[in-house]
This record gives sequence, C-alpha cells and structure tokens, in this order.
Amino acid sequence: MIGRITGTLAAKHPPQVLVDCNGVGYEIDVPMSTFYNLPALGEKISLLTHLAIREDAHLLYGFGSEIERAAFRELLKVSGIGAKTALSVLSGLSVNDLSAAIAAQEIGRLVKVPGIGKKTAERLLLELKGKPVFAGAIAGTAPAGVSDDVRQALLALGYNDRETTEALRQLPSDLPVGEAIRQALRALSRA
Repeated sequence: MIGRITGTLAAKHPPQVLVDCNGVGYEIDVPMSTFYNLPALGEKISLLTHLAIREDAHLLYGFGSEIERAAFRELLKVSGIGAKTALSVLSGLSVNDLSAAIAAQEIGRLVKVPGIGKKTAERLLLELKGKPVFAGAIAGTAPAGVSDDVRQALLALGYNDRETTEALRQLPSDLPVGEAIRQALRALSRA
C-alpha cells in the first residue's frame, strides 16, 4: 500500500497532479480542496494517498490532510459510491461541511454536488451517520446556515478553502451573517 508520496510537483491538470519522485512520475487524482492548496510547479509536495487496485488499473488518490483521506475512505464504503464520486463529494464540500450535512441530515447540500442525486444523497446520509470521522469534525464552527453564507462570501472574495475553514472555526456560534463576515475578514487580515 502506498500511504504517502513526497516529491516535486511536476504538473497540475485538474483533478490530476503529477508528482516526480526521484525520476518516477506518479499520476495522482486529488479533490479540488487539495488542488487549490497545492504549491507552484517545481516545489516540493507531500500528499497522503489511497491506492485503489482494479482489474484494469492501479489508481492513486491524494489528499492534503488525514481527515480528507479518512473521509474519502468512509465514502468508498457506502454502497454505490466509487472513487470518482467520492472525489466529487470532497471537491464540492469540505469535510466540515459534509459533517454538518450528515449531522443535520441535509439532503439539499449533497444534491448540489455533481453526480449526487436524491437517492444517493439519502444513502450517504444514512450510512455515514455516526461515523467517527464525521462525528464531531465540526465542533466549534458556526451554525450551518451562517457558515455556508460566510464561506461563500469569503470564497467569492478570493480566499481559499483552507483559509475560509480556519476563519469559520474562530467565529462564535451566535453571530448574524453580516457580523460573522466582518469578523472572519478581520481574522484573515491578521493571518
């Protein structure tokens, strides 16, 4: 099992990256949340990986954090969810947003992800409820409605998913949206 790849980032073609490890190039599919946080070409990179062996291919999937890889592996356990769909879910929702959707049993958030219909969303919510990787992953974040609005505002202003998630973690849970955005912007300007 290949658990981590460290090397030089040789190419970026969403959702795939090419990592050169001492002359051997590894093609790795990554969720967009990881892709947006990649360094420039030629820079050193380290990705946690998941190796999928099929009859016709050996495929590597890469992640910027352990929680993303754990969420990917849990998604693969859901009947009817393959690696491409799991990557799509993690590209459309951060692990915290997915955890919030599971905790609140919100189908609406999941059906916005390309490739996820109502029945698949219902199955995801049912089978992922109570899984340790999702339980408590959102502790300390603002309520889902406020969190979504603030996240969308920050992303529209050009902040990446990692910066946005960190700013949301620092917000008190009882703020109205306007004040939450102001406080998040203050926190990001100090970072």
